[in-house]
Amino acid sequence: MSSSYLPATTDSLAQASETTTPSEAISILYRILENPSSSSEALRIKEQAIFNLSDLLSQEKRAEDLQKLLVQLHPFFSLIPKAKTAKIVNKGIVDAVAKIPGTSDLQIALCKEIVQWARSEKRTFLRQRVEAKLAALLMESKEYSEALTLLSGLIKEVRRLDDKLLLVEIDLLESQLHFSLRNLPKAKAALTAARTAANAIYVPPSQQGAIDLQSGILHAEEKDYKTAYSYFYEAFEAFNALAHDSKDSSSKKDLNAKVKAIYSLKYMLLCKIMVSQADDVAGIISSRGLDYLGPELDAMKAVADAHSKRSLKLFEIALRNFKAQLDEDPIVHRHLSSLYDTLMEQNLCRLIEPFSRVEIANIAELIELPADHVEKKLSQMILDKKFAGTLDQGAGCLVIFEDPKQNTIYPATLETISNMGKVVDSLFLRSSKIMA
Repeated sequence: MSSSYLPATTDSLAQASETTTPSEAISILYRILENPSSSSEALRIKEQAIFNLSDLLSQEKRAEDLQKLLVQLHPFFSLIPKAKTAKIVNKGIVDAVAKIPGTSDLQIALCKEIVQWARSEKRTFLRQRVEAKLAALLMESKEYSEALTLLSGLIKEVRRLDDKLLLVEIDLLESQLHFSLRNLPKAKAALTAARTAANAIYVPPSQQGAIDLQSGILHAEEKDYKTAYSYFYEAFEAFNALAHDSKDSSSKKDLNAKVKAIYSLKYMLLCKIMVSQADDVAGIISSRGLDYLGPELDAMKAVADAHSKRSLKLFEIALRNFKAQLDEDPIVHRHLSSLYDTLMEQNLCRLIEPFSRVEIANIAELIELPADHVEKKLSQMILDKKFAGTLDQGAGCLVIFEDPKQNTIYPATLETISNMGKVVDSLFLRSSKIMA
């Protein structure tokens, strides 16, 4: 980086944009920022130079240089309004670092530095937004306790200031955090608070889509798949519109909307499978998902096909072939585990129904699953009283007992005695009236 500065003018910005290599452009932009001029025009040019420089450093994956740039800009921030400072820090530097893969730890460290600086400079507006971003990063890194501590203090502060838009974001984040901790009552309460705050103001479509997506996830967790489907549909419509409205298809905002649209559609298909309407999956993909074809939708299509054919073998093949899309997605994994267990129990009950004694190896062959897997499931079903039987492990057989017939004599006798008691009581009341 050259020690001589360049004039803070549009010509200098044009010079940077006309360079053949990113390193030359970065050098020119640094020299523009070194210009000591503090006129309104110079400040405006420097502000644009900061955004251009952040984008270039991000493209070159120079995350450490972005962190150093933030420290270098502290004197500049004292010359511009606080709102512009917040925009440069959030939309410029923090978002630029976020575009670089594998920088989660650096992002957390950077946010903590900004929070500390903002607190010392008494920049409340900036600090609160960066703290919300920090809480989201901590949640992604599974630092749940630290994120919850940070959010609990932030929520009280924002409620006092009545900043509704930030409150919606924080309440939604708290709901996602409690859901990750498997605390559903608190997750629902936080989501209700987010909806209440959102109803009082205009909420951007992306934020409304995120609220609908979280609502669908919570309803699906309660096995209310029809309501969950409607929420996922609303979320998909919002993100789909955002993905198609953007003029720059490579922008971070557009890519983020596209990813969320894919997940919303994926969870829509999951709900259809869970309510035994797997035949609708192909139709939804052909009508809604042509722009989002890929492994996520292929995975759900494979699961739907296995469910339609009631084939555990196809189910396991789908889980094996699409492990990243099914097993590593905690929401899908939880529901498909339940569906797999239900399918397996139904298949086993159907297979053992004609027998009173059958080899476990034979059942395993019929159901096309490993024998030890089948034996474990049968023992679990016996303990859960899904059928009456026992496992003869020495002979490797399953012995099925006939369902004991319920003796109806005793309940009928008790009912007769109860009726006789009522008759005697009635007669006693009538005789008492006559005697009186």
